[in-house]
Amino acid sequence: MRDTAHFAFGLEPVPALRCIEGEILGDIMQRLYLFLSTLILVSFLVGCAPSTNAQSKEIKVVNSNAPADLPEKSQPVGTTKSEVLPHEPPASCPVTVPQDPPFTAPEPYSPNAPFPTQFWFGSEHLWTALPIDGIWAGLPHNPEGYTQKVFWWREGYVWNEEPEPDLIVTGERLDAISPRLIVSKATNAYASDIGSAMLVGVDFPTLGCWKITGHYRDSELSFVVWVAP
Repeated sequence: MRDTAHFAFGLEPVPALRCIEGEILGDIMQRLYLFLSTLILVSFLVGCAPSTNAQSKEIKVVNSNAPADLPEKSQPVGTTKSEVLPHEPPASCPVTVPQDPPFTAPEPYSPNAPFPTQFWFGSEHLWTALPIDGIWAGLPHNPEGYTQKVFWWREGYVWNEEPEPDLIVTGERLDAISPRLIVSKATNAYASDIGSAMLVGVDFPTLGCWKITGHYRDSELSFVVWVAP
């Protein structure tokens, strides 16, 4: 009976105890595996976070600098797409006004300009007709610029004796940098109200304050006009 009891109480509990210990150990290992997996995942995410922030900061810096560079690249000198000018000339533009005393043209020309909104300007050696308000506004526009016809007179000039007069006209913008004034070759003109005249066509590449100079033989004449919208 003692041996049987020993067999019953000494040998049988051992397998049961080992089974319980195995279940506890497996549960601990499973929990440890989950803990280590979570720890590794968190470490990976935290390690990636600084590089992501650095990249986003670099993009913001590049984007913040881009607008400052754009105006220098997109606005070439002399263009007027973004230029807004008033109709009236500013005080900084010294438009030509009638002389005092006013110039009167010699015979057979009309003493005064034949148009009510214009006046004679110059001398008997070379003169032209200019607007009283100093403004050329609403000029026809073409790919070359704003077009205007400029008439010039000289005492003794006869239109059919010199059909292509040796008249040289130049121009420069006074209030800003601009492409050069485009000027046609001089030709002749005649009408009963203006008599014999020399004529050139000019294309202003921009609006603004322009100084025009005419050279004919031994004479030179300059004037300033405001080319307005």
